[in-house]
Amino acid sequence: MDQELFNPQSSSVSSSRIIYTPSTFARTSLLHLQEVGSLKALHSHTSKRSDLVSFLCFVVLSGEGELKYEGEEYKLAAGDCVFIDCRKAYSHSTGYSSDGHTTVENNAVENKKTNLWSLQWCHFYAPSLPAVYEKYKERGGRPVFHPDDPTLFTSLLTDLYNLASSSDYIRDMRINEKLGSLLTLLMEQSWHPESVTVSRKRMELVEIKNYLDEHYTEKVTLDDLAEKFFINKFYLSKIFKETYGTTVNNYLISKRITRAKQYLRFTDMTVDEIGVAVGMGDANYFSRMFRKVEGSSPSEYRKQW
Repeated sequence: MDQELFNPQSSSVSSSRIIYTPSTFARTSLLHLQEVGSLKALHSHTSKRSDLVSFLCFVVLSGEGELKYEGEEYKLAAGDCVFIDCRKAYSHSTGYSSDGHTTVENNAVENKKTNLWSLQWCHFYAPSLPAVYEKYKERGGRPVFHPDDPTLFTSLLTDLYNLASSSDYIRDMRINEKLGSLLTLLMEQSWHPESVTVSRKRMELVEIKNYLDEHYTEKVTLDDLAEKFFINKFYLSKIFKETYGTTVNNYLISKRITRAKQYLRFTDMTVDEIGVAVGMGDANYFSRMFRKVEGSSPSEYRKQW
């Protein structure tokens, strides 16, 4: 049997939580809350879960602990943030030494409780969230990271707690909005360019991206970029996707399709002319890529808008 996570009745923790029941509409269509709260560990303890259809985000407010997730062990301290897929087995603990023994083995030490943590957390889910989490990992997101400003996370978690305890008649919509903000924050702050290597990568890419923004209507290949900016094309492909979450080719296609939509809506240019103007000269190729991105042909898009 899985242990109850953050059991409020446990003598090991003191917690304040709300177990939330979203509406059927929220459960099927929105980011929805399952549980939100905070705790203070009173004694050493471990909590374990597996096969839980939920995602967990928590912030360590004070103290220290450990997370075990996907075969890795992470040491946690004040200011650290965790974002994990609870469908996979995980455990977290506080008050134990590296050998698994409690660090509060006598009354004098126990009274201090200096290393026992306090947390603020929420469990949430949406049908689309597994795909979002894969994108999070693809962009470099980690299960554990140290945000620049943890209060941005704790403020959102506090807002979620207050909403869950309110009688707001559209609270599920407001909770969806807050959880969307939480996901955006996770995407923004999970991958840190704190190392010199990562910083250099980003600096190298700025000029390349600016070039793409200015020359996307022209024929641009990886070989061209590699030669122009003196960079290995395979390395360029790797760091471009790491930084911007898409390939160079898909970035160019997105720019071209966006420009094509502007032409379709606000000019009388023919579809063939637009294809040429945005750098996708072959009419069949332009129409095929447009349908792939937008789900409709250029002509259908023009009629709809």
